[in-house]
Amino acid sequence: MKKSGFYRNAGTFLLFGGPSLLAFAAVVVVPFLVGLYLTFTNWDVRTADHSVVGFANYLHVFKDHVFLEQLWFTLKYVFFTVLIANAAAFFVALGLTRGGKGEKWLRTGFFTPNLIGGIVLGYLWQTLFSQVLPYLGNKYGWPLFEKSWLTDTNTAFWALIIATAWQLVGYLMMIYIAGFSGVPQDVLEASAIDGAGRFAVIRRIVLPLSVPAIVICVFISLSRSFLTYDINLALTKGGPFNSTELATYHIVQKAFLSDQYGIGQAEAVVLFAVVAIIALTQSYLLKKLEVES
Repeated sequence: MKKSGFYRNAGTFLLFGGPSLLAFAAVVVVPFLVGLYLTFTNWDVRTADHSVVGFANYLHVFKDHVFLEQLWFTLKYVFFTVLIANAAAFFVALGLTRGGKGEKWLRTGFFTPNLIGGIVLGYLWQTLFSQVLPYLGNKYGWPLFEKSWLTDTNTAFWALIIATAWQLVGYLMMIYIAGFSGVPQDVLEASAIDGAGRFAVIRRIVLPLSVPAIVICVFISLSRSFLTYDINLALTKGGPFNSTELATYHIVQKAFLSDQYGIGQAEAVVLFAVVAIIALTQSYLLKKLEVES
């Protein structure tokens, strides 16, 4: 009887979970393992010939000053993108959960940028930064927008952050709204009766009880920011003077345009390790706040 029950449960699992596991293995697990193997080879993209070179590709990665500089640039970009996107999403979600008129329409409007592809989004912001804003800046005398942001190394950095954060805000907003729904209304009403101010309620009640939503939002924004490629390609193409090349952009250039697939794949593995360490660390630290709260 026990064996028949085990086989019946296994059959049910394979029936419903098997297709998903097969798809996950085909799309994620197998390519990851093959890519990991290729980091130890000098695989030629054009001929598919390769020989094992050991850790030579990884040694090359840590000697590549260009990649290390772009990795540091990526870390700065991710930090500001995550900070701005989460802060904006939090306060937008807070403003759209007060029972005002038109909240559903506003939520839809803020969520819409997340549905736009990165390439299209990048070209939209490229037009805005290089044509629309300079025109308005020169017409109305706004010094900040008199020239294209994409032609200056400093402003191009912030243009990339703004475009990415704008895409992320709507998605994160929906998660924060779901998190706010778990805040007990009687606690909020009691704090209002006790005379607590709006910011005191946010800091002492809403924030501690929204830590699970914050953990999810920070994790999502971290992973998506680290893997940004399409917006980088469409908005700046790494310019000006290669000053806005993210690590993912460099990896694609190295692997497919320079025909150094083994080195490019090794750089991708290093980036994966960096993302995993940062993501797991932030999840652990924020989870501790969740337990304490």
